[in-house]
Amino acid sequence: MTARLALGTYRCRNIPEAAARAVASGAEWIDTAPNYGTGRAQSQLAGTLAAHPSVHVSTKVGYFTASTGGAAVNAGVLTPEEATAGHSLAPEYVRWQIRRNCLELRRDRLDVVLLHNPERAHPGDRSALYRSIRDAFTVLEEEVAAGRVGGYGVATWHGFEEGAFSVPLLLALAAEAAGGQQHHHLAAVQLPVSLVMMSPIEQVLDGRGPIRDAATAGLRVMASAPLHGGELLAMVDQELVDLIRPGLTPAQACILAAASCPGVTQVLMAASSAPHWKEAADVVAQPPLDIARLREITGVLSSA
Repeated sequence: MTARLALGTYRCRNIPEAAARAVASGAEWIDTAPNYGTGRAQSQLAGTLAAHPSVHVSTKVGYFTASTGGAAVNAGVLTPEEATAGHSLAPEYVRWQIRRNCLELRRDRLDVVLLHNPERAHPGDRSALYRSIRDAFTVLEEEVAAGRVGGYGVATWHGFEEGAFSVPLLLALAAEAAGGQQHHHLAAVQLPVSLVMMSPIEQVLDGRGPIRDAATAGLRVMASAPLHGGELLAMVDQELVDLIRPGLTPAQACILAAASCPGVTQVLMAASSAPHWKEAADVVAQPPLDIARLREITGVLSSA
């Protein structure tokens, strides 16, 4: 499967402009969160989404700004002490945040809702973490049944890498949340995939890891931070670019490597300008790198 380019709004400088540009260029998916853009990202996307109802949107529950935390306290879904944490997967909070996401995005239905770095909920206590994820999944199953959510998943930075959870575990928790049935609505995982955070690529090339497990289960795999927050551009020399594919820019080489990872369905880009978006779109439209080339690239970088 060839990965598609999607707009990611984390660290996106001008969200309304980026969204309009991405959709005009054919992007079919936008990823966001209630804490992005200092809490304004979802409201800033609403106009574009209203004008383009066929564009899909994924958002999150978990992190919140101080302002949102205050609103949650006023609504009675968090205590003042809980609000100081800036993160919650408590069932009542998850339910409340989903409705708030719908209002801010001006959408009656959210295509995908992701638990945002759920490993933060109970660091060091795996049993409590798994109960927290299962209980949040239970709320999300209810929201799917009510028609407010299409599917759900997990967006994580270190959760898979640190072994806090695995895709098979998430599938099992989703089955529990769905009443012990295999017909659940776990639909997606989001994790960093780049030439800095290469473990997911190396693992899938060895036939293991979260991307392989997610792809086998038919889940959407969203690759975040393909440029590692822009840091990769200063690390990629011409020799590496030529190894990846001659004629590309350093940014394109990095994006192509992430997009070529088997099992990845979407690459999230927070393009800050029209040239940056076109640069990314042009390379994602190219044929992906083959397995042999990916092995060579990861081998060179691992030995450097």
